[in-house]
Amino acid sequence: MHIEWTTFFIQIIAFLILYLLLQKFAFGPLFGMMEKRRQLVKDQIESAENNRKQSEQLLEEQKQALQQTRKEAHDIIEQAKQTSTKQADEIVAAAREEANRVKEAAIRDIETEKNKAVAALRSQVSAMSVLIASKIIEKQIDEKSQEQLVEHYLKEVGGNQ
Repeated sequence: MHIEWTTFFIQIIAFLILYLLLQKFAFGPLFGMMEKRRQLVKDQIESAENNRKQSEQLLEEQKQALQQTRKEAHDIIEQAKQTSTKQADEIVAAAREEANRVKEAAIRDIETEKNKAVAALRSQVSAMSVLIASKIIEKQIDEKSQEQLVEHYLKEVGGNQ
């Protein structure tokens, strides 16, 4: 095998010139575009990762807000139950006090009316006693007539009550 050195060197020089031209006009822009594409993909991946983290954080915040809202609703319901129980107890206590007051007033009224009736009865009995005594004295009747007269006036007093 015989190698022609001049052709070999010419081919090497042509290859080097072609390589330099490709480097300047093809590889440079091609590698630049590939680097831009790599950077764009890297940025999109980072952006997607940040969006995912923000979404997870937002979801967690929403879960906490929902849990807080549920807790507040539960607290409001419990407070309403306690308030209604307290108000019911106050209403029952007030009704009992009112019932006791009405009962005591009725008892006082009954006692007053009873005292008035007893006083009126005593007054009538006194008046009847005086009337009987005066009749007895006027008639000067005997003992049997006196008993009949007392019974008669006692019947009258019994009938007036």
